[in-house]
Amino acid sequence: MDALRKQASKLREQVAKQQQAVIKQFSATGYESSDVMVIDEMEMQLHHQLDKLYKSTREKRDFQREIVKAAETFTAIGYKHIETGTKLSEDCCKYGVENPNDEVLAKAASIYGDARKHAEKEVEDLNKLFFSQVLEPMRAMVAGSPLEDARHLAQRYSKMRQEAEIQAAEVSRRQARVREAPIPENVAKLHAAETKMQELKANMTILGKEAAAALAAVESQQERLTFQRLVAMVEAEKLYHERVAVILGNIEAEIVSEKQRKEAAPPVATLAVNPPAHIPEKTKYFLAEAIHSFEAESEKELSLSVGDYVVVRKVTQSGWSEGECQGRAGWFPSEYVEKRQRVPTSNGATEVY
Repeated sequence: MDALRKQASKLREQVAKQQQAVIKQFSATGYESSDVMVIDEMEMQLHHQLDKLYKSTREKRDFQREIVKAAETFTAIGYKHIETGTKLSEDCCKYGVENPNDEVLAKAASIYGDARKHAEKEVEDLNKLFFSQVLEPMRAMVAGSPLEDARHLAQRYSKMRQEAEIQAAEVSRRQARVREAPIPENVAKLHAAETKMQELKANMTILGKEAAAALAAVESQQERLTFQRLVAMVEAEKLYHERVAVILGNIEAEIVSEKQRKEAAPPVATLAVNPPAHIPEKTKYFLAEAIHSFEAESEKELSLSVGDYVVVRKVTQSGWSEGECQGRAGWFPSEYVEKRQRVPTSNGATEVY
């Protein structure tokens, strides 16, 4: 009879181990690579919750690290951009100063060089925003104590769960001994093992809930902070591109305006002083009256007042005319005068009828 009891006890232990192995297969935890058996249904649910939170907070932390790496790379590229742009600005300004005779290109180079300084200042401001609004808070979150404390609680729970597994096996052995030999000593040891098991389960429940709450709070904070920093990056880059677009727009407008002004300027006025020999003696000039005032900006131009009469001697397709008024000769805008009558001229002299 005793032999049969022992054999039956061994069979029950084998069945129990097989059941535990199946449970382990479907409830293995993701933290600390624990191979702990599920104690009961409630504990299994808590275990799955912790496992999920542990994995999700780890994934979010890794994502935050990637954002930090990207921001660090953007900042490094930005400082390299500033170095290159500053050198280009200096070269452009230098060319503008050293080549005053090359009016159009030298002026354009000076305009661009000056504006380039402002553009590099915007890059510097963008780097500062990345550092203060993205890098610092994200680094603090990744290496922060709340996450480490929560993960430490989860690891303590995992360790306690392993202790519970050992104790559950101890209870199982004590139960088998009581069945084999129900003496007071074996019964007392069984009661002690079961009491310890109950204490472990109670402590596991408390610690598990505490760890789950801590991890959930950290996960919420991770989501909120990461979202805010992503928005901050978008706003910083948007502001940077808007300001640079304004600077580039102003550069283009100023350079184009300067080029147009140079192209529209009157040609060298030589007719009033030394008329070319190839002008025929029968060349006809005409008399015009100034209908708008014009203030000469150089010695090549002719100032006019409303009502002045001008002997116009040459009209160009660029919109400028050359003529003589009150003993002075020079260039003026063609649209500032109106034709009145023609007068004959000879050898470059003029006579008004």
